[in-house]
Amino acid sequence: MRLRSTFTRLIFSGIFLFTVLLGQAQIVPHGLTCEKQTEPVGIDVTQPRFSWLLQSQQRGVVQSAYRIVVASSPEKLAANEGDWWDSGKVLSGQSANIVYDGKHLKSRENAYWKVKVWQGDQESEWSEPARFSMGLLYYKDWSGRWIGFDRAFEWDREDKFARLSARYFRKEFQVSKEVQSANVYLFGLGLYELYFNGQKIGDQVLAPTPTDYTKNVKYNVFDVTDYLKPGDNAVGTILGNGRYYAMRQNEKPYKIKTFGYPKMLLQLEITYTDGTKDILKTDNSWKGTADGPIRTNNEYDGEEYDARKEMPGWNMPGFDDSAWIQAEYVQEPRGEFEAQLNPNMKVMHTLKPVSLKEIRPGVFVLDLGQNMVGWLRMKVRGAEGDQVTLRFAEILDEQGELARANLRDAQATDVYTLKGEGEEVWEPSFVYHGFQYVEITGYPGKPSLEDFEGRVVYDDMATIGTFETSNALINQIYKNAWWGINGNYKGMPVDCPQRNERQPWLGDRSTGAYGESFVFDNALHYAKWLDDIRNAQRADGSIPDVAPAFWRYYSNNMTWAGTYLMVADMLHRQFGDVASVAKHYPNMKRWLKFMEDRYMTDDFIMTKDSYGDWCVPPATIEEGRGKNANVKYPSQLISTAYHYYYLQLMQKFATLTGNESDIPVFAEMAGQVKAAFNREFYDAEKASYGTHVLTDNLLAYAFGLVPEADKDRLFKTITDIIEVDNKGHLSTGLIGTQWLMRTLTENGRADLAYRLATNKTYPSWGYMVENGATTIWELWNGNTAAPNMNSYNHVMMLGDLIIWFYENLAGIKSSEEAPGFKKIIMKPEPVSGLDFVKASYETIHGPIKSHWQKKGKTFNWTIAVPANTTATVYLPASAEKDIKESGKALAAAPGLRFVKMEGDRAVLEVGSGEYHFSSKLF
Repeated sequence: MRLRSTFTRLIFSGIFLFTVLLGQAQIVPHGLTCEKQTEPVGIDVTQPRFSWLLQSQQRGVVQSAYRIVVASSPEKLAANEGDWWDSGKVLSGQSANIVYDGKHLKSRENAYWKVKVWQGDQESEWSEPARFSMGLLYYKDWSGRWIGFDRAFEWDREDKFARLSARYFRKEFQVSKEVQSANVYLFGLGLYELYFNGQKIGDQVLAPTPTDYTKNVKYNVFDVTDYLKPGDNAVGTILGNGRYYAMRQNEKPYKIKTFGYPKMLLQLEITYTDGTKDILKTDNSWKGTADGPIRTNNEYDGEEYDARKEMPGWNMPGFDDSAWIQAEYVQEPRGEFEAQLNPNMKVMHTLKPVSLKEIRPGVFVLDLGQNMVGWLRMKVRGAEGDQVTLRFAEILDEQGELARANLRDAQATDVYTLKGEGEEVWEPSFVYHGFQYVEITGYPGKPSLEDFEGRVVYDDMATIGTFETSNALINQIYKNAWWGINGNYKGMPVDCPQRNERQPWLGDRSTGAYGESFVFDNALHYAKWLDDIRNAQRADGSIPDVAPAFWRYYSNNMTWAGTYLMVADMLHRQFGDVASVAKHYPNMKRWLKFMEDRYMTDDFIMTKDSYGDWCVPPATIEEGRGKNANVKYPSQLISTAYHYYYLQLMQKFATLTGNESDIPVFAEMAGQVKAAFNREFYDAEKASYGTHVLTDNLLAYAFGLVPEADKDRLFKTITDIIEVDNKGHLSTGLIGTQWLMRTLTENGRADLAYRLATNKTYPSWGYMVENGATTIWELWNGNTAAPNMNSYNHVMMLGDLIIWFYENLAGIKSSEEAPGFKKIIMKPEPVSGLDFVKASYETIHGPIKSHWQKKGKTFNWTIAVPANTTATVYLPASAEKDIKESGKALAAAPGLRFVKMEGDRAVLEVGSGEYHFSSKLF
């Protein structure tokens, strides 16, 4: 449903090839999206945003105008009749995030649209048609009732581990006419699987996306036209616990928010070819049971499945459900009903294990070769009642046994009981694990590698960035980052996937979201998370450390809660998303005012911080051996510095959202905070801030707090700490690492940043790799720290490393002047030690490519700039005369303009297209 049909893609490819062969090289609009999705089904945005890409063989393609037509039927669209909206010819170069301004959209409606563009006098053909449909916009559109079982059954366990069985529901119905269309709208809380006539609907897993269900609940929409048949039909659902039936709720009720037992609301709407309609809804005529094969399911602890309890045909018509019980009406969730716009999770990859060892008789350890997140799919033959136990872990101990102390009390164990009917293939439905190793016991006979597969699960989002260098260590760190990021996308950004936590901590993603946006298409994911944060905000303005607020942590600190502003800024910078900034501006303003009123002194010092520079590395690897890293060092310097930084962001946001009257207020406060910061924390004699640690000085420099006359001295303080005090190593925790690599590079020390990136000794990313890491550790000393806070798959210590890879090494950066890569800054850093960097990034306007190589004194650089964008290119060169493009002198090269020499760079203005530069270096 979300992908354009193969037929459409072939048609488009044929049109494009034909125009190229004719030598017309006309511009072609393609890749149409609505709300950043391809042909979305069931959205609830009544003024959706349209985007498209342009493709052309020409250089310097710039859209000068567009026309969008939105129609109520394919026929009217084909006739260019925009009965819902015809924008007319709009003189604009905008091709992303254009807001619909037509007829008011209503529930269930299908809309069809297309676009054409102009480049000067050159007019394109119409794009291929696209469509989107509306969901159920109002509460009154839902005619059914919530059903479920608001109780546990005798086989359930409601102790500390809360291992509740899955609920199964079914309903038979008749289809007596020819079906034109059929859509199903479903709330399935906490998690669901949906079936029509025995066929699973969709490839999503662990759906829907998690929220604070007291604030908002998400429904999914599916086109099930092709799954219905004349005569008898059946619909079936399975409900798992997910975050709804909360884990550990009985252990810490003061901390863990609870919601109730799994429940559902379903509405099937069938439209027949004669124009009549039928609605099938949930009510107490449905039948249900909790006595099925999924005996327990708990995200921390695992799933227990008894194949002897399977109910063949339970989701087919004609099944004998006389032993099932009547579905019960249950209390609906308190949250607002919302269509889910961000993608669900799915099985994105499959891994083959690399080894299987029998460590004791009947006890086997399987190695997937990669710390991954998801589950194991198993093939097995045996007798009825044989029971296979799978225990998961990230690492092994010295004896080759699972080392699971870092899981805390998460059981991370799946149990499968065989039915004894030939080969049985099984994988769980409602859990996930973070693991590389699996201990297998009870397996009948001797297992082989071919009996197992690792199923890699994360949000269904594309990998949109590639990055490779001549340095193998950097490549491995990037690969580790890719695995760590995807494993912690679970409908929200979580901190870790393995222990009894897995919470959406704000502080972990403040700069991390920015770096991740170069790797994954995470715009919808983080737009949803901003909603989670807003929904978690209290009436007084307070924002929690975790959102959705599954844990009641409102510590009121600047760095964690301020992620709200930083993620909004990322969405604007990387994806041109002004709407998210506007939507959340009042709440961000309210939070900042709350912090100022409650925690700022009369001298403009922000006194409230909770975590300090979280997880600063111990001075030596031995110093941290066996020690608990969960130690907080609150810092008023950090909270005051971030207050200043947020005041700068709020001035920017006020400009974007038309709240100009707020700008002088923020600016005046910022001036007072800057003066207070320097009075309180700056030692002018030593040119150092705070306690002379690296993070204190980095923040002052990166945020522009240092007096202009002292900038050079302070930067020397920073480099001296790294080179002299730290012997060429970092000494930053979660906060400082976010500003480390860019601050060094943007002030002429890319060489030092490169040294930090390629260190193999402690503390460094390379040290993790040298000690076997295939993801990113939570702690710099993860191999020696006490295990109670020691995740081996955490992304917070990436800091600004991924941003540095793309923006500085590869030279791919969005300009502040025209965000969303409408205007691009391409300024690579050809540091000593690297022979080449090759990167690509799929922006909202199309792909950017950067591939540079050094050969002696020659610098070769191939770049690609998307259509309808421009780039300012900073080409390393000794002089203009020494530069060639595709073998030609610059003056003869089309699509670009030489601006000036700036030090050892030639500055060029470049239009869209592909360019091949060669230059001589100093």
